[in-house]
Amino acid sequence: MRRTLGNTDIEVFPIGLGAMPLGIRGSLPLQDAVDVIHAAIDAGMNFIDTANVYCTDNQDIGLNERTIAQALKSIDRNDIVVATKGGLERPQGRWERRGSPQRLRSACEKSLQDLEVEAITLYQLHAPDPLVPFTDSVGELARLQSEGKVLNIGLSNVGYDELNEAMDITTITSVQNRCNINFRLDITNGFVDYCKENAITYIAYSPMGGGSGHTALRDVALLSELAEKHETTIYQVVLAWLLQKGEKILPIPGASRISSAVSSAHAVYIQLSDADIQRIDGLGAN
Repeated sequence: MRRTLGNTDIEVFPIGLGAMPLGIRGSLPLQDAVDVIHAAIDAGMNFIDTANVYCTDNQDIGLNERTIAQALKSIDRNDIVVATKGGLERPQGRWERRGSPQRLRSACEKSLQDLEVEAITLYQLHAPDPLVPFTDSVGELARLQSEGKVLNIGLSNVGYDELNEAMDITTITSVQNRCNINFRLDITNGFVDYCKENAITYIAYSPMGGGSGHTALRDVALLSELAEKHETTIYQVVLAWLLQKGEKILPIPGASRISSAVSSAHAVYIQLSDADIQRIDGLGAN
């Protein structure tokens, strides 16, 4: 059932935990966040996606990573893959791109401390910085990898051009972009298939729409019909649809409740028919 992460020998459960909802100050007590992480792992998930900026502002940088480190203290973490990111900052709560080599190195070294690890299994550039040559950002990740601080390199919020530039510099293990039934550009333009052809895992964030998109799914009659047919939920249906779009796709639904984490993990057991897939495809795409 597990899927190989990029071109590595690391095997991950087909659905990962998006840890962002656990990292905003005041949104969830620490023990509740730890309980959600433990529930996700107990349900089979062994891939956790985080970032140093999943917090309120720059005063909280690393909060999400420290939460994960706390949750993993009491379990065997040898089989757990924690992926984090660098390249954004949160001044006064804003999201600003900071992809210079110096900023990336500083962010990576702090993430190592906050995660309490000697090397980060998957370190991702959170987003290209328009004020920094993309090759400079990727080149610094490659240097961090050569120093053993990063084992594998990923990119986020990129397209064909950036990926090709990066592959000329180093091996890229993953690409993380937004992808769901209402935002499927990377499926329709062939980017998901391109990642597969290059042995790159495509990590789909906001796989259930995120925010208002998540809520809007309840109004889609077809999803309700298919959920009833398969005796499941509409959210498991959309995750199952995404999983069946490619063997290199790794959705990372967020969760702030135990029930949500467990429900997302169980989507791997939903097998949609070709007709089901075609009907969901017919809903339209961006």
